[in-house]
Amino acid sequence: MNIKRIGDFLWEVPREGEMNVPVRIVASEELLEMMKMDMTIKQAVNVSMLPGIEEASYVMPDGHQGYGFPIGGVAAFNIDTGVISPGGVGYDINCGVRLLKSDLSLEEVEGKKHDLLKTMFKNIPSGLGSKGRIRLMGNDMDNVLELGARWAVENDYGEPEDLKRIEEGGRMQSDPRIISPQAKKRGASQLGSLGSGNHFLELQYVSDIYDEKAAKSFGLYKGQVAVMVHTGSRGCGHQVCSDHLRNMERAIKKYDLRLPDRELACAPISSVEGKEYFRGMCGAANFAWANRQMITHWTRESFESTYGPSEMELLYDVAHNIAKREEHKGKEYVVHRKGATRALWKDRKEICSKYRKVGQPVIIPGSMGTSSYVLCGSKSASDFFGSTAHGAGRVLSRSKAIKRFSGEKIREELGKRGIDVVADKMRTVAEEAPEAYKDIDNVVGVSHNVGIATKVARLVPIGVVKG
Repeated sequence: MNIKRIGDFLWEVPREGEMNVPVRIVASEELLEMMKMDMTIKQAVNVSMLPGIEEASYVMPDGHQGYGFPIGGVAAFNIDTGVISPGGVGYDINCGVRLLKSDLSLEEVEGKKHDLLKTMFKNIPSGLGSKGRIRLMGNDMDNVLELGARWAVENDYGEPEDLKRIEEGGRMQSDPRIISPQAKKRGASQLGSLGSGNHFLELQYVSDIYDEKAAKSFGLYKGQVAVMVHTGSRGCGHQVCSDHLRNMERAIKKYDLRLPDRELACAPISSVEGKEYFRGMCGAANFAWANRQMITHWTRESFESTYGPSEMELLYDVAHNIAKREEHKGKEYVVHRKGATRALWKDRKEICSKYRKVGQPVIIPGSMGTSSYVLCGSKSASDFFGSTAHGAGRVLSRSKAIKRFSGEKIREELGKRGIDVVADKMRTVAEEAPEAYKDIDNVVGVSHNVGIATKVARLVPIGVVKG
């Protein structure tokens, strides 16, 4: 495959054959070589062939092989001529990350750290197929799908101020009527749960500040303890994706779409199938925001029961598996971000008023046992439809990680480094071994150097809760 260097950390596969646009890859030489080891770049080329795609098919620094679209893939489609694809969002709709800032220092937390982690593990259901703590009645599930995080706040799971610090205010325009009974049933039993896999609660502290002005605006300072929440829409989002993939497969014939890969099943944005998928996806996204909001509430309760009254303020909540209608360069698009984070620059209307003069907070988690980062959206991201990386990105599949690593040994090694691990199963710890992921410092360094999001603070883990 012909890959040309077009910048210090920018590469391009030129448009040829059935490609409608080129592929542009944001990566260091090391990260690019890792992408060549699987189907990442080939999948990005396939995406470039979809109808109505504009400017380029992008791969962020953490890119790796996914379903249809690469994970770390970004693609914007013309609102009139383009398509919408479940493969461009993924099964875990609105998998995302939020960061809670405490008013406690590392020294204040350390003595009861393990007690806190055990309390969080008890209060927040986790693990494969984990069930939520609450029982939804009557129209509750439809209200969750329609109102998102607002439903959680209105039911006393959080504070109204939280809604101002969530993308879209924690709610996108959905239609619960088109979401299948099976998706609702799966979601109703899991609302308020963490799940398994790469989802986690991580106790961290701010180790470094890179941008004093942005850090002050975000309320971050050295030594501050924070909690990062990473989870998504659970079985509800998985079922919504599955349901609409079947509809999209029929739409391929109906609209005579020529696709290089059946995993890119899609439909015109303006079609009945396209509109129904978008509204269903929004409902699952709302579920995920409500889910993270409830986990936030129980995290706050866990801190209070361990340390007494304390402030746990939401910094921001970002989605990294989602499609959104957005305006860029005077035109409207449906921007697909799959394993990619929105990174809007200052004065964009989508950013809450508290951060609008600085830029959108961007939260990029590392792998278990490595650093995570808070960045700030930058104007340079306008060349990438306001997008950056979403995490470290896998280099080993879960099955390979299980064969190579022992969960018990990883927990022991992390413990020696001052990182307590509380988990439902050691198998999950093995799956999520730090060595199964790319170097987060490299990924974030590329994002910073290209300018698609600039470093504000580095956070180091001191405890992890996993399913």
